Amino acid sequence: MTQTLETLAPPAGTYSYAFLDAFAKRELRRRTLKAIAIPGYQVPYASRELPIARGWGTGGLQISLALVGPESVVKVIDQGADDSVNAANLRRFITRMSGASTTTDALEATILQSRHRIPEEILREYQTLVLQVPDPEPLRAVESDSSVAHEMHADANYGQMWLVLYEQLVRFKQYVQGASYPALVNGRYMISPSPIPRWDNPKLHQAAHLTILSAGREKRVYAVPPYTEVRSLEFDDVPFMVEDQRGWVCLRTGAANKFMNEIPLADGSAGYELSDTGYIEKLLAKQRGIGAGPGPTYYDDEGNFYHDGIVQRPQDI
Repeated sequence: MTQTLETLAPPAGTYSYAFLDAFAKRELRRRTLKAIAIPGYQVPYASRELPIARGWGTGGLQISLALVGPESVVKVIDQGADDSVNAANLRRFITRMSGASTTTDALEATILQSRHRIPEEILREYQTLVLQVPDPEPLRAVESDSSVAHEMHADANYGQMWLVLYEQLVRFKQYVQGASYPALVNGRYMISPSPIPRWDNPKLHQAAHLTILSAGREKRVYAVPPYTEVRSLEFDDVPFMVEDQRGWVCLRTGAANKFMNEIPLADGSAGYELSDTGYIEKLLAKQRGIGAGPGPTYYDDEGNFYHDGIVQRPQDI
């Protein structure tokens, strides 16, 4: 008898619903509930093997698979884009394993998994934002020993992080840390809000939605419950500021005062395009007379944040 790959392969088994077995999902849900109960606290969990490499969103994917159901609506973005290879593959895997429907509309999604961005439109209650986190430890730059870092969190000993910010001000006259700018949750635990830009940090403050941050490689999950105080670190006399994008206008939509990507043009100059592709789709559809357009955004057309007193703009200094 001729042996082939088909005859040598073991009988195909069926996967558990949403790929993970029941014990794994139960553990992830319990750990997530603990993270919600203690805002900002890093809860360890047993990170499972998935058909993608660690470092490519396994932490966020495990949380999404533990939460997803047949009636869920899933949106996955990678640095704001729905059509990137990583986002498309994760979205395809989730819907194939769960039967959930997918969308590019941030306001339609019940579970929104993201790498490095929070959408421009204000997320609502009963929506869950799952952020992929490569390194959950905000103290890594000042303390490489994780056991010592855990003690510092237990004692709320964050003096070294304040020293880092002070040194930035002495050397550069401004805060220079871009992504993963540290924030204090509920006045207690310091978190790394994942590598989102400073532009997105204020969106976590008093947000109506639930935010879950998960690092698969580091086996840690932490959360920001709805309507929780989240303050980016700042000195009283030097306020936290978002990126300075004054004068930037989207080439495709003409929009301004939203977070944009810089695009090199053929003549050597730079153009700008909105990072949030789902928001672009809504703006373009509205310009063509299709649909009602996007919903309310965190930053209005003049660049004002929807919560007063949270964001200091460069032009206000």
